[in-house]
Amino acid sequence: MICYRCGCNLSEHDFCTNCGADVALYKKIIYISNRFYNEGLERANVRDLTGAITSLRQSLKFNKNNVEARNLLGLVYFETGEVVAALSEWVISKNLRPRKNIADDYIDMIQTNQNRLDTINQTIKKYNQALTYCNQDSLDLAVIQLKKVLSLNPRFIRAHQLLALLFINNEEWEKAKRELTKCLEIDTNNIATLRYLKEVDEMLVPEEGVKNSPRKQKKAEEIIKYQSGNETIIQSVSVKENKGVTSLLNLGIGLAIGIAIAFFLILPARIQSAKANIDEELRKVSEQSDAKTATIDELQQQLDELTAENSNLQQDLTAYMGTDGTLQSVDSLMKAAAAYLTNPEEITVIADYLEEIQTDETEEERDTSEAFDNLYHTLLALVGPDIAQAYYDDGYEAYRQENYEDAIPNLEKAFQYDATNGEALYNLANAYYRIGDEDNARAAYLQIIELFPGTEKASKSEAFLEEMGNAE
Repeated sequence: MICYRCGCNLSEHDFCTNCGADVALYKKIIYISNRFYNEGLERANVRDLTGAITSLRQSLKFNKNNVEARNLLGLVYFETGEVVAALSEWVISKNLRPRKNIADDYIDMIQTNQNRLDTINQTIKKYNQALTYCNQDSLDLAVIQLKKVLSLNPRFIRAHQLLALLFINNEEWEKAKRELTKCLEIDTNNIATLRYLKEVDEMLVPEEGVKNSPRKQKKAEEIIKYQSGNETIIQSVSVKENKGVTSLLNLGIGLAIGIAIAFFLILPARIQSAKANIDEELRKVSEQSDAKTATIDELQQQLDELTAENSNLQQDLTAYMGTDGTLQSVDSLMKAAAAYLTNPEEITVIADYLEEIQTDETEEERDTSEAFDNLYHTLLALVGPDIAQAYYDDGYEAYRQENYEDAIPNLEKAFQYDATNGEALYNLANAYYRIGDEDNARAAYLQIIELFPGTEKASKSEAFLEEMGNAE
């Protein structure tokens, strides 16, 4: 533990041995924060992610700089499918500790994988679309969207819970229980999941029939008794001789019972079986439709990317080629050389043609021949100083008239064509300073000190830099 004032390591005393600050309360706060962090870690180890989030938030309330608690909170969010919340915690952690922070690995794991980023974006879009469908009472479309979300991110607890609610609304209790069970496998103590699961379980428990136990009333049968030797024979008087009638009656009762069994047991079972087969076929068709829809979306995305890439290449090709089919760079160089050979005094015209070559693309990017480069550098060496002087004269005149906006581009080109023109660079730095562009001014002053050391311009540049540093 380090002192909040001087940054030195603290001892067992309630004051800092280096600066003397009272750290008793500070230590208690840090201890409480660490205790909540340890509690959150224990909860996360047993997959009580909701409890872990609560404990880790409490830890950060006491110590917002607890990097370990913030990194663990990001991991817990990531495990529940909340990728955006996880990235937010990791970015804050990285800002708090820029070096030797495992949050760098977590962020790189997501940001360096373009497919993972696309999946995250698709998940968020589809989940928001499902919420929109719910608000519009298009519950079937919402179910389809949520299934797509869970196919992309199976650990998205909020998507599981919303899908379970839709199943509950449709009284599909078994499907709702499956989704809620998946939630509990991810987060064992999620309050919303447990509340939904309780409602589903109550609907799935069969109602117990009312057990009636009426007294069996026994009819007193008339009996006759007679003696046969030492034995007493008891015989019911209800035994009749009309056994034929009794047989027919029993046959009729048996037939009625058979018909009732067929009607109440066999027929509903077959209807239920047929309904189950239809539901299974419907589920397969729905899954195939979802898969085809996802494939179509993916192909459409690839088509859009290829179309955009083709458009960019077409624009590059149009910029690279001239309107008459010749290369613009070669055409501009030929025009500049012809202008120099015809009238070398027309510096402005030659400069315009050379500007077209430099504006088009840099020398490293030009795919030109050695002859082109030799001619370009030779021509630039011949007319470069004159062009630089012309730009410097225009820029310096604008600078003297305090027209800094016009002076800056001319002074930049003057130094670009003649890197030995220290006056152009110095006046350019001053122009930036006058318009309040301290970043460019600072860069130009530093360049003067580097290129022209020991000169008066370098000394003045150091003074300007020191003045800007004090102003900050």
